[in-house]
Formats: sequence, C-alpha cells, structure tokens
Amino acid sequence: MIRLLIADDEDLLRGALAALLGLEPDLVVVAEASTSTDAVRLAREHRPDIAVLDLEMPPTDGLRAAEEIRAELPTQIVLVTRHARPAVLRRALAAGIRGFVPKTTAAARLAEIIRDVAAGRRYVDPDIAASALTEDDCPLTDRELEVLRAARTGASVVEIAAAVHLAPGTVRNYLSAAMSKLGASTRHAAAHHAWEQGWI
Repeated sequence: MIRLLIADDEDLLRGALAALLGLEPDLVVVAEASTSTDAVRLAREHRPDIAVLDLEMPPTDGLRAAEEIRAELPTQIVLVTRHARPAVLRRALAAGIRGFVPKTTAAARLAEIIRDVAAGRRYVDPDIAASALTEDDCPLTDRELEVLRAARTGASVVEIAAAVHLAPGTVRNYLSAAMSKLGASTRHAAAHHAWEQGWI
C-alpha cells in the first residue's frame, strides 16, 4: 500500500481528493491537512510514502512545506497547483519534488502519477515544462528576493530587517529597488508579484 498525506486549504477539494484516491486498491490516505504547518506536522507524525500538497496553501505555501518535509523524511512530494508558474517548477525540482501537476488533473490520472512517483519516477505536467523553457528571467537580486519573501507575511520594515539581519534603512533600499523593477506601488504588491512569478 502507498500511504498518502493530502494537504489543501480548500476543504471540499481536499475531502473529495482524499475520498477518490482512497478508492484506489493500492492507495490509503493516512492524514489530511488544511495548512502548510499542519502538513509538516502530520508528515512527521504519520511518515507517509507520498505527500500530495497544494502549492497555494497558507501560512507559507506548499513548496516551503515540501522543503521542510524533505529535509527530515524520505517522503516523496507531489505538488498540485491551480497556477502553474515555471519559476516555481524550477524551485520545486531543485528541492527534490518528484511530481508537479495542475489541479485540472483527473483523480485517476493523479493516482497513476502517485504510483509512478512511488516507483522512483518523476512526473512534470508537459504544459508547465514547456512554459518553463520560455519564461523570462527574474530581474531581482538575491537580497531583493530575500526582503520580499519576508515582506510577504505583512511584516513591518523593522520586522523584515530583524528577519534578514539587515538595517531597516538597507531593507527600505532593497524594497524600493524591487518595487521599482516590478512597477509595484507597495512592498506587498511587489512581494505578491514575485510570489506569483514563482521567484519567492
């Protein structure tokens, strides 16, 4: 049996997916989570073979949860997303994620992908893979991305500065540069844009 953790903040989707996958004779859902924090906690507790994680899941996201799970456990990860951004695909592959699928994937097909991943293979949706080859490069520096990542939580400049170990004035400069490059009017808009593009 392949033991699964299903994590999605949308209760109806998570419940339906768990029920459909549970009908498969070789799959068993051992835990369900509605947040990225719970996904990591339940993965530690149940040690599933595969975690099927929604990418857009608070309070961080499915990719961050996947990185935490992979750092501690042999659990393989399949990321499911409504908005498949090529930069996220690259980050996911770099983090060792074995499956990357859109939410439009049928449950029966997802079950096949889960079996492939359990057998040691990798699956990436072909449309996502094709768009990853043509995507523009990120115009932001590593430091600008770092402060935007911290800004995404709604933190103040002082809180961001403490999180990234920089002076508040330096953080303001990085945020201003990032906002200018992205044409964003606020740091929150810049952070959201960078997240949507998969850069953070």
